[in-house]
Parts: sequence; C-alpha cells; structure tokens
Amino acid sequence: MHDHRRLGRELDLFDTDPLMGAGLPYWLPDGAAVRHALEEYVRDTERRAGYRHVYSPVLGKRELYEMSGHWSHYSDDMFPPMDLGGEQVVLRPSLCPHHALVYRSRAHSYRELPLRMAELGAMYRSEPSGVLGGLTRVRAIQLNDAHIFCTPDQVAEEADAALGLIRRAYEVMGVRAARFRLSLPGPGGKYVADPELWRRSAAVLREVLDRAEVAYEAVEGEAAFYGPKIDVQVADPAGRESTLSTVQVDFHQPERFGLHYTGPDGAKHRPVMVHRSVIGSLERAVAHLIEVHGGAFPAWLAPTQLVALPVSDAEAERAAALVRRCLDEGLRAQVAGPEQGTLAARVRAHRLVPYQAVIGPKEGADEISLRLRDGRRPGTRQVGEVLSRLRRVVDARAADLLDEAA
Repeated sequence: MHDHRRLGRELDLFDTDPLMGAGLPYWLPDGAAVRHALEEYVRDTERRAGYRHVYSPVLGKRELYEMSGHWSHYSDDMFPPMDLGGEQVVLRPSLCPHHALVYRSRAHSYRELPLRMAELGAMYRSEPSGVLGGLTRVRAIQLNDAHIFCTPDQVAEEADAALGLIRRAYEVMGVRAARFRLSLPGPGGKYVADPELWRRSAAVLREVLDRAEVAYEAVEGEAAFYGPKIDVQVADPAGRESTLSTVQVDFHQPERFGLHYTGPDGAKHRPVMVHRSVIGSLERAVAHLIEVHGGAFPAWLAPTQLVALPVSDAEAERAAALVRRCLDEGLRAQVAGPEQGTLAARVRAHRLVPYQAVIGPKEGADEISLRLRDGRRPGTRQVGEVLSRLRRVVDARAADLLDEAA
C-alpha cells in the first residue's frame, strides 16, 4: 500500500520541520511542480466554466466571523484572535465571508446572475495535534474554493454543474470517488436554526444527486453549520475515508450579510450562495494523488515529464540541448548523465518519469530513442516529432502516455 507520508518524503515532494510547526508542511520543488500543475488545471477549468477569479486577504476582523456565524458555531476550530491596532483580527477558517463582502461591494442586477466567484486561497484551522498527518490534515490549507451567487431558480442548475466539474476532474486526475454523501444536520450540533431553509437546501441537493444518477447515502451530523452539502468521499489504501470535494447550498449567509440583487421588478431580492470545491484542498488532493498513483503521476502532473539519458559524456551537450527544447515547449525535463551511474541504473532511478530519452552514438544529431514508463519503446524518433506528440498528451491531460497517432 502506498502511504503518501512515506512516498512524499522519498520522492522529495514535501517535508516538515519542527521549527515551522506541526501540521505546517512545506513543498519541495518537485511537489511544488505537481501543485502548480493542479492549480493551472483548476483555474483553466473554472475559467472555461464561467468563473471569475479573485484574491482576498487571509485575515479578517473578528466582527466579520461573528456576522457570518463562524464565531458562534466554529470558533473551537479557529486560531485565537490577534490584537492589531485596538482591533481583533483572525486567521480565516473559510473564504466564504470574504467572498460575501466582495459580492456586497457592488450593486448587482438579476441579469448578472449567476455570478461565479473563485479563488485558490489560504485558510487556517486549529487542528488538534493528535489528528495531524502528512498532507491530509494540516493547519494551513490552500483551498480550491468558489461561491456562486444566484437566484433561487438557478440553484439546482448551478449545483448540478458544480458536481459535473468535480466528476470530470476526477477522471482527469485518475482518481475515483469512494462514495457520495448527502451531509445533513444531526442532533446536538451547532447549526443555524431555520428548519425551512434546511429543508429547501436538502431538497435541492437531493434533486442534484438524483439527476446525476449516482448512489449516495444521507448521513446526519456531517453538515456545515449553515447548510447541508454533498461530500465526495475518497479512500486511502487502508480504506480510511476523507472528504475531497463538496457542493453546498447556503441560504443563511446571504441573509446575514444583507446581500441582494435587483430583480426584473425593480425590487431587491436575496441571492442564494452555492459553495463548491472541485478538488478540495491542494494538500489533500496531492496526498490522494500520491497514494493512487504511487508517485507515477499522469504525464501532465509529473514533476519531471522527460529525462534525457546520454549514454556517455560525448552526448552530454545533445542531452542539454534536448532539455532546453523541452523547457521552451513548456515541458518539465532534466538530464541524468553518466556521473549518476550506468544507463541501466539511471533508467531504474527515473522509473517514475513518464518519458525517457536515450541519446547515444546510434542516434542521429536530431534523434532520440524514446522509452515510456509503462515499458513501451517507440524506438528512435525525431526530436521535433516526439516533443510535438508529448505536448499534445500533456495539453490534453490524457491518461495514456502516447496519443493514438504515435
């Protein structure tokens, strides 16, 4: 079984340091490359789906979270306030209050809705030390978050589209959902007291799940304090489940923040917020990808996509030139020269790299002998042809290492 905590360190993806603190991992260059590829994917996907990206600060006044309801329902999971110029500020535990303020800063007409606002933003949770582990439970979180402000008539369609984005992202990443869960309030929890809004929210999410024709189970006690949610669960090799992606319907915060839009009748109306996260936190997403793929990431995610293997020092300059061409093409590449061992040893050392380009005396001036991670050997090819094909595979975020034309 692949354990991301062990593999992540062995593959130089991430690490921790006691001086930084528990639950605060740092990303090494190869891990940062994986994370960056995920960020590019999700931003591109959201942009194509009509989302507009924003940036908001990681701090907010305590008053902000009192207004949103986080302080009364969620303060046990928040870091203590800091005194700043006579005011108390807090590291945010969630992005939604900030996005509500961004929406509120401008007047909106019904013609603008749905307004889809997205951010890859940092948030902080005061997790107990006993539950921290690797990248799956951390205290500093980079979340792929978005909030859709829409009319009541648009809620089901927007939630349905959000679930569709999640399912397509899982296909591209090569992961699968262990199950879909409709998370509802439970007895004794800290929830907003408005039974009618809970009923309406849950009905919308049931409609979305039924329309998607996915099996799901309703579980009490797992809802957010302000509303029910669809949780997309994934499982690690030991069978332990965690939530990676969510879709939530929220009638509560628009009311708390006094959000409105001008309807066709010229009157003010209350929008609904749909919260959704396609790949969840980047930390948990990368942890799951490490375990699913065992470090052999799809080509578009691989930290190094091509390794140049000169047979001897005589081919070193040709290998360096190949890497430069790869970088110019937007491919991540490096040279593993003879100083790192025999050719067989270098092939083994870089077995997780999708593409290996052997350059020896038998290859012409503009040729390489291509090997694939899965054991296929397309053989001697022109460099330009190879890079063009690899670029197509990476751009398409394809599961196969070579397109059919290869």
